[in-house]
Amino acid sequence: MSDTPFIDTEIAARTQAQWREILSPLEYHVLREGGTERPGTGALLHENRVGTYTCRGCNTVLFRSDAKFDAGCGWPSFFEAQPGSVLYIEDFSHGMIRTEVRCAHCDSHLGHIFDDAPQTPTGKRYCMNSASLAFVEASNES
Repeated sequence: MSDTPFIDTEIAARTQAQWREILSPLEYHVLREGGTERPGTGALLHENRVGTYTCRGCNTVLFRSDAKFDAGCGWPSFFEAQPGSVLYIEDFSHGMIRTEVRCAHCDSHLGHIFDDAPQTPTGKRYCMNSASLAFVEASNES
């Protein structure tokens, strides 16, 4: 499997009505409209089990639990994405210069990445919306 990001044009081409059928109103707002959930309110903020975090829009594996850390910012934070799973887009909205993180498979908005985590192996903080992610607990089977 390639580490090169790609957008699945069939999934990304879903109509607004199709996206609204499969996503909750908050998920739709975040993933398809580039919205943000309120800090401290996300269901996955304090998730500490071993597993993976996938895109709510297409189930692509985005992050592993061992890359998650408590940044104290109010959103789930990771220091590393799975290779080829995300795209980076310059974002000049709200009077700031940021880098938006989108799913490389379905082009859904996930959050932003910042270079403000010197305590991590990469120095990066992927600040993600819980509404854009699903958690899949690791199996105990070997």
